[in-house]
Amino acid sequence: MPHRRAVFHALAVLLYLIELNAASELFSPSPQGSSSLGAINLAQITFKEPLLSTNCGDKPTGPIDTTSCDYESIESANSELHDSLQHLLQLPFFKYLQIDLYRGCPFWEDDATCTESTCSIVNVDESKIPAEWRTNALSKVDPVVGNYRELDGCYYRDSDFCFLEDPQSGEYYDLTTIPERYTGYTGSSPHQIWRAIYEENCFTPQRSESTLQEEEEKCLEEKVYNKVISGLHASISTHICLDYLNQTTGEWGPNIQCYITRVASHPERLEYIYFSAVLLLRAISRMTPYLEQYDYFHSIPEIDIIEAKQNLEKVVDVAQHIGKFDESRMFNGLDAVSLREDFKANFRNVSRVMDCIECDQCRLWGKVQTAGIATAMKILFELDDNVFSFAPNSSVETVIQRSELAALFNTLNRFSESIQAATQFLSMAQPADADSARYKFAEKDTVVAVSKMDVSLGWLSLGC
Repeated sequence: MPHRRAVFHALAVLLYLIELNAASELFSPSPQGSSSLGAINLAQITFKEPLLSTNCGDKPTGPIDTTSCDYESIESANSELHDSLQHLLQLPFFKYLQIDLYRGCPFWEDDATCTESTCSIVNVDESKIPAEWRTNALSKVDPVVGNYRELDGCYYRDSDFCFLEDPQSGEYYDLTTIPERYTGYTGSSPHQIWRAIYEENCFTPQRSESTLQEEEEKCLEEKVYNKVISGLHASISTHICLDYLNQTTGEWGPNIQCYITRVASHPERLEYIYFSAVLLLRAISRMTPYLEQYDYFHSIPEIDIIEAKQNLEKVVDVAQHIGKFDESRMFNGLDAVSLREDFKANFRNVSRVMDCIECDQCRLWGKVQTAGIATAMKILFELDDNVFSFAPNSSVETVIQRSELAALFNTLNRFSESIQAATQFLSMAQPADADSARYKFAEKDTVVAVSKMDVSLGWLSLGC
């Protein structure tokens, strides 16, 4: 056993040296970040030295920056939120989404193939989808004309923060049958995906000299954007580590070393998960007066409708009590117009980058979650009460489509699961010796000694 531990330790040190040379934390894009993804200039990216840690960290406490909520409030409400979402997302309204997984990558050549068997997913036959939600019905209610802008296989409205799925194409998928977890999709492709996403972190407000603040200070809009992107990244990483394939036993389970390396050793990443959850909850809270107009309970037995309504009410109640984010502070200054356009254009590009992911399963959840976040942004930053004053014979779905609302709720569920997973990982991390900081690894019957040299940063290398 000592010899086996020594081998593991030596390999960990070797992997650390390789990763340290190949990748470091990518939270600070260059001031000259390119606004075009057509040609990614990696030389423009500024890297930070990894913050090494040997423990799973503590839960964050106190107020959540840029919100009126605190971490303890989310913790106290998350169990009920998670349970209610788990039941609610079983409804056909939320679990069936039409997604075009193969519309192609617009930024670089990509064959969109993954050789791992865990990458593949199965679509649902359209006959299982309620008739009102099928392509023909949707095209009559919401045709891709008029106020839509088309762009190479996708489209968007001026109010949208992402490129929408074309209702004329794509397959239907049951999200309840497709887990977000480790798939073996690693290497240069996920590196390129996240590099592209973080490089689009550049804002270019036109400020006069009299309104310039310190160079290091970022405007609120840019802070919010960075937190959301990093929160999404951290949440995806948490799901990968939570449902990880043990290559030795073939069993699936939590990998605590994966979580320490990718999330817990950088406390701000977990904080951004909480922040993003508040933002999503605020969007649902703001939609509350109009949520009753959607037909959530179509094609489900009468006996299940009461329970479904109760679960929806619980989610809304949590949203109204926890979703304390003041969107009125956003986009107010002299640069409001340019900042808003930068914000939308950047996140639209992020949503399009998701089409470049080679793993089907990863691409699906990437597209769903960017659509969910984009929906929250549209509700909070783009729509006012006048937008919801509908013309005769129109409805709320002309503003927020069923697919957008379904993506929003599914994305909130992903973040709620990540918050719950943080508690699970914290309980697993039991140091036997504070000096050597040993932790049990998820591999069956294996204990790995973890030192500072072992815990390397894999932020850029996050596959799924």
